[in-house]
Amino acid sequence: MNKELSLTQHLQQYFGFNRFKGEQEAAIKSVLDGKNTFVLMPTGGGKSLIYQLPALLLEGTAIVISPLIALMKNQVDSMRGMQTEDYVAHFLNSSLSKAAIQEVKSDVQAGRTKLLYVAPESLTKEENIEFLKNIKISFYAIDEAHCISEWGHDFRPEYRRIRPIVEEIGTAPIIALTATATAKVQHDIQKNLGIIDSTVFKASFNRANLYYEIKPKVKPEAQIIRFIKQNEGKSGIIYCLSRKKVEEIAETLQVNGIKALAYHAGMDAATRSGNQDKFLMEEVDVIVATIAFGMGIDKPDVRFVIHYDIPKSLEGYYQETGRAGRDGGEGQCITFYSYKDIQKLEKFMHGKPVAEQEIGKQLLLDTVSYAESALCRRIILLYYFGEVYPQNNCGNCDNCLNPKEQMEASNEVVRALKAILEVNEQYKGEHIANILIGNKTAAVKSFKHYTLKSFGSGKDHDERFWNAVFRQSMVKGLISKDIENYGLLKMTPEGHNFLENPTSFMLVKNHEYEEDSDAAGGGAPAAANSGDPALFSILKDLRKKIAKRQNLPPFVIFQDPSLADMSIQYPINIDELQKIQGVGLGKARRYGKDFVELIKKYVEENEIERPEDFIVRSVANKSKMKVFIIQSIDRKLSFDDIANSKGVEVKDIITEVEAIVHSGTKLNIDYYINDVIDEEHQEEVFDYFREAEDDSVQKALDDLGEDEYTEEDIRLMRIKFLSDMGN
Repeated sequence: MNKELSLTQHLQQYFGFNRFKGEQEAAIKSVLDGKNTFVLMPTGGGKSLIYQLPALLLEGTAIVISPLIALMKNQVDSMRGMQTEDYVAHFLNSSLSKAAIQEVKSDVQAGRTKLLYVAPESLTKEENIEFLKNIKISFYAIDEAHCISEWGHDFRPEYRRIRPIVEEIGTAPIIALTATATAKVQHDIQKNLGIIDSTVFKASFNRANLYYEIKPKVKPEAQIIRFIKQNEGKSGIIYCLSRKKVEEIAETLQVNGIKALAYHAGMDAATRSGNQDKFLMEEVDVIVATIAFGMGIDKPDVRFVIHYDIPKSLEGYYQETGRAGRDGGEGQCITFYSYKDIQKLEKFMHGKPVAEQEIGKQLLLDTVSYAESALCRRIILLYYFGEVYPQNNCGNCDNCLNPKEQMEASNEVVRALKAILEVNEQYKGEHIANILIGNKTAAVKSFKHYTLKSFGSGKDHDERFWNAVFRQSMVKGLISKDIENYGLLKMTPEGHNFLENPTSFMLVKNHEYEEDSDAAGGGAPAAANSGDPALFSILKDLRKKIAKRQNLPPFVIFQDPSLADMSIQYPINIDELQKIQGVGLGKARRYGKDFVELIKKYVEENEIERPEDFIVRSVANKSKMKVFIIQSIDRKLSFDDIANSKGVEVKDIITEVEAIVHSGTKLNIDYYINDVIDEEHQEEVFDYFREAEDDSVQKALDDLGEDEYTEEDIRLMRIKFLSDMGN
């Protein structure tokens, strides 16, 4: 290393920058001094430079352990782009041919290679261990170090084996780098790598340019298309949890004229990297991906990150949203939230080891808290990573721009703190909330916690309310979650002070998100609030008038969700009307004329600019199933046989049939009904629906008697009624 040049001069010489960012220089000095170093910097903070520059300056080869092949290739390419010779950086992984591996090894042996990127799986191979034993290693850099921790959002078991392998190859200083780690995860990484003594460099997690928003998951595809069309030409990433959903959303965007491609681990490597390159080269605007996308992808001008599904942890959320606005410019982070998705994620955990389920559940609870809270999003996120945000209002999140109502909750906080003390600070929030509301769960019974003074002392509120009390007490520093026993609520000295001298405590009320109804049944309009309320009301009046004229209940004409959708999309002809939720060709032709004429007149009179391009064109992937069901019913197959042939349950077939009939197709299922419901009962339900105000199954069961009928009976008769009377 040339001692005469300063670090800044080396930075200029090798990378063309004239100054360091934040903690970079201090961290680089720590590496050059041969110290174990822990670097915690948000995405875009310049972590890679912290090992790249020392690798060029020190004698020997730096071994960089990295989890993704795409990430390594990206890093090696960018490193070679800054140096004169290609051999300065290499990667060693399963994607290389034998000849390529030989070339890499000879460059490393000759001392020409300063950075060797290795996947943890490649590091464990016996021939690689033997090869590396004979190399002068300057240091080991473990990138994406959160993969070591079971508490991290992307745990990889092979990362836990790095320390013993390092000892086998030959010890050298270790640098661990991550963009996201809670105190628990940080401790876990240091312990596992044997670098508890490491110097820690931690940058602020605040990304002031990022706007955070959580939206209810009501018709998310329509909301996404509308958003992208309003941000035309901007780069964005949409994250989905399943590969199937990635494919569906990408296809839906394409048929709606948006330049989008899919990316997930199930695609062949060539297609995947081709799609990634098209995104980087701006041939497409939007990538729809699973979380496999984006690690180490250095595209500075991603303007929005949309989460179609809520992530499994706040660390995952932070890292994925952190891919927006890395150049310091605009970055919009929008997440769709539905509690149903949380329940789905909980189901996926079944069958996993108990410890893993416990961890997963805790991480999910934090995510739910974040989504439902009406506190400043920045305050909660930074608190999660152990950082205090000094202001009450960041001015750049949905909660700060639209503040929620607050209430005085000093008394409630006292009750919560007393309950925590009464169980000796040995339980999680969920359990303490059950004690407060007086809920005799299995755990409450087994610990005899129904005998406590606190039991039922908070039954004037629900569990969600008490979770908000715990969360906001944590942010105010009255309680904390135990790091070692994740989730146990502990009192802080401030909490004890508050209990002795309670002061005012303003609690921000939680959000209550609407759910999007997948069922074809009636009920309140899922999206009525997000449409034009005046038009919605006029459409209801028209429906009532037509229903009276035809002597039919209003729900037979169009259901509320269909009217709500009309009040959003403003269809002015029969073709457009067919694209409305729950409206097919049959229904559009039979009842549509009056509705589209009324909407057309309303649009003209009120000079409304119609979002014509927001009428979401859907991909006909469900139509195969519907055609199969219609053909099977024509052949008079029983619903049980139809369900068995498709590997689903009878109730799923009934749901599909409901959707077919609601959209205006006439189906005759008498042959099946006659087999399962006697004639007298059929007449009673049919007559009930003639007089009913709505088509609620639950109301019908309440009125007709649950001992007489099953939910399936009512649904089948409702299908017959709608088909006979309306289609």
